[in-house]
Amino acid sequence: MPFKLATAVLSAMMALSFAAQAATELVIATVNNGHMIEMQKLTPQFEKANPDIKVKWVTLEESVLRQRITTDIATRNGQFDVMTIGMYEAPIWGERGWLKTLEFGPEYDVDDLLPAIRSSLSNNGKLVAAPFYGESSMLMYRADLVEKAGLNIPPRPTWNYIAKVAAAIHDENNGVYGICLRGKPGWGDNVALLTTMVNTWGGQWFDMDWKPQLDTQPWHDAISFYVDLMKRYGPPDSSANSFNEILALFNEGKCGMWVDATIAASFISDPALSRVADKVAYAQAPTQLTPKGSHWLWAWALAIPVSARHQDEALRFISWATSREYINLVGQDTGWARVPTGTRYSTYENEQFIKAATFADAELQAISSANSENSTLHPSPYIGIQFAAIPEFQTIGIVVGQQISAALVGKRSVEDALRASQSFADREMRKGRYY
Repeated sequence: MPFKLATAVLSAMMALSFAAQAATELVIATVNNGHMIEMQKLTPQFEKANPDIKVKWVTLEESVLRQRITTDIATRNGQFDVMTIGMYEAPIWGERGWLKTLEFGPEYDVDDLLPAIRSSLSNNGKLVAAPFYGESSMLMYRADLVEKAGLNIPPRPTWNYIAKVAAAIHDENNGVYGICLRGKPGWGDNVALLTTMVNTWGGQWFDMDWKPQLDTQPWHDAISFYVDLMKRYGPPDSSANSFNEILALFNEGKCGMWVDATIAASFISDPALSRVADKVAYAQAPTQLTPKGSHWLWAWALAIPVSARHQDEALRFISWATSREYINLVGQDTGWARVPTGTRYSTYENEQFIKAATFADAELQAISSANSENSTLHPSPYIGIQFAAIPEFQTIGIVVGQQISAALVGKRSVEDALRASQSFADREMRKGRYY
């Protein structure tokens, strides 16, 4: 090989080696659900377009993720460059100055974001987290089983009617349970669903003086109804089930009905994942005494802690992962029914998505009608539908979730569970000097 050519080849190899060594390692903490797993599969396309960045994923179960990122951001450890957070953390951490304000270029089109989602991820009108996908809650059900029972589901059913349908379609001998609902303890697990039930029974977490309301009639009525419903028509070991566990059960054809995140629809309607994909129908979340707060509002979003070591690179990744172009990439690569939804107007204006997603109308209706500032029958001092956006709520919600889970498995009565929950919440609020 001629000397000059050899020198050129050697220089090129050294340059490539240097570039590889010089690539910034971007550490991203996320939750282990389907859309996040899909994002990880598509990350090489981001790395190809950004050869100076190498992405390292830390993928965790939801409750573990919350523990890790809360510890990291509170101590300003800087372990993560990008964190996956939700609508509970975003306003609290944004107000405390723990999150970097996200400044996107005009091509990102911030105005394309759905208002309910955008406002809930902002501090003083500026985004502190960008939504990867948004969701409300709705009823997903086996239309074939309901029809076979000679019944129908109205667009906005009551919980009493849902109990009637569950009884009619429950067939434990053939492995079909009338209804599957979250039972796993956690403020983002069973408490998310249970709060919407309490809301629609006319209850709330706190009154206008910040006094806990857990030992009141609406809580007793809603939780007693839930425990009875699950004992009669739910699957065994429901106290171990949250979103991912019930998703697996539903896809196997074992759940007649399921009230949960609208995002589940993209998985249960996919024939590649679900045995009952062609048998599923949708309705709005059930109500009882009031429609207020009967369905939640949530988004999994990507944020940059102020302690992040590589903030510019982190912003580049978030701009890619939450963009309209990323949604189009998933649609073309995986299928339009499986794109991350609930974030942008343009998704619901896309004819390919509308054609593929039978759930689109019900999902958009649920998200658009959710109001995190007016979610209870009587006035409440907090923002949030399935949570109260105050720092103390996380600890209170975990304990309440554990108490209700104990009632579900029969370790204690609903009355005892709520009495203990009230006592704990009162201590926490007094410690926080709310009263």
